[in-house]
Amino acid sequence: MMGLMASEETRTMTPPTVRSSAAHDARKPGGPSTRAWTTRLLVLGIVLSALNLRPAITSLGALLEEVRDGLGMSGSVAGLLTSVPPLCFAVFGVMAPRLARRFGAGAVVCAGMAAIATGLAIRPYAGGTAGFLAASALALMGIAVSNVLMPAIVKQWFPDRVGSMTGVYSMGLALGTSLAAAVTVPVSEALGGSWQSGLALWSGLAVAAILPWLPFVRGRAAASASARTGAGREDRSETGLEDRTEAGTEDRSEARREATPAPAPADPARGEAPPMRITRSRTAWALAVFFGLQATAAYITMGWMAQIFRDAGVPAGTAGLLLALTMAMGVPLAFVIPRLATRLPHQGPIVLVLGICGLIGYAGLYLAPAGGAWAWALLLGVANCAFPLALTMVGMRARTGPGVAQLSAFAQSTGYLISIPGPLLVGVLYQHSGGWGLPITLMSALMVPQMVVGWLAGRNRTVEDEAGR
Repeated sequence: MMGLMASEETRTMTPPTVRSSAAHDARKPGGPSTRAWTTRLLVLGIVLSALNLRPAITSLGALLEEVRDGLGMSGSVAGLLTSVPPLCFAVFGVMAPRLARRFGAGAVVCAGMAAIATGLAIRPYAGGTAGFLAASALALMGIAVSNVLMPAIVKQWFPDRVGSMTGVYSMGLALGTSLAAAVTVPVSEALGGSWQSGLALWSGLAVAAILPWLPFVRGRAAASASARTGAGREDRSETGLEDRTEAGTEDRSEARREATPAPAPADPARGEAPPMRITRSRTAWALAVFFGLQATAAYITMGWMAQIFRDAGVPAGTAGLLLALTMAMGVPLAFVIPRLATRLPHQGPIVLVLGICGLIGYAGLYLAPAGGAWAWALLLGVANCAFPLALTMVGMRARTGPGVAQLSAFAQSTGYLISIPGPLLVGVLYQHSGGWGLPITLMSALMVPQMVVGWLAGRNRTVEDEAGR
């Protein structure tokens, strides 16, 4: 796969809002080659980062009962714990575009992987529920900024392969999700039944994901130093802009020059594209609500599905495998669905198929959770592939890399805010009703509006057109 992407780098290398300064310096005599090696390194970084974007959540879901017992949590507090991921994604995700403009997307993702590694390493041993939540929030902060920047990175570096590269990224995400669900319980048992060790081991995977991004961090640091000493005037003179004293202005100015401008009026003398008022776009709102409802279903599934099966009499190890099956369905489908979506003028039919699978799966959980467990897990796994579809639509509903970054931040931050009450409400309903009937009814009811707004978000239009009206 990496060889395939490297063979097409001449069509996919793109502007400096995402690339490292190594690519930025390629135009200068003696600059490092940024063709094949940079593309391969970027693909490796994307895949390893994707592998780390869900183990913090699904490893906890597989061991939720043990963590609750170990920390003395009630069902309501456990519901709060399962609501922490979307809360962190909403709060920290909105910061990602600004951080990327200031430090470079590669540097931000690298810092995000470091935050994930640190949070996962310390949270099982932080002592008490408060420490556990704080360390989890640190890891989730790293996941949040990476979540937002990945679609923009794909759009900038692989503009003509958005579907396939989104598929690669989504496959890595689904693989990491399913692996954490499948092996966390067996590894914990092999380590003497210690849930702390079972959760902490995933920090090692995050450490590995830091390495491919280090050259991009060093490159941006060199570029900033060059700009401060005046060595970057060559590139500013190419754009015809005046010399600026503020560090990082060069990259922002060049990004505005190279990006395709939106149709709203701009100042061509300064090479700027007009700011996009994203909240004026109905498609952006539909995509944000769709993202929020699919995230609600996903985090309820990751946080509670194993417990549903365990309460139905399924052994803990088997319940973890069932959750792993649900997550593993995203490995093949996360590659197929984005490619299919980019070939269709309207993605609404895919939304409907995924929603129907979810409704059937929830009905099975309600009527016969243990009897048809494997079938329900499979169907819910198909329904959870609304996530790679949402990511693909983010890349399709904006024309430029900066537009995708803005839409991604808006859709994900707003969407995760919408998803916060879901897992918490499931925990409250579970504790006070003493069963899973009401929570499963809630999950089924939320699938209907998800299908409606997904259909609206799938229409063939761009947010630049709507936001400029």
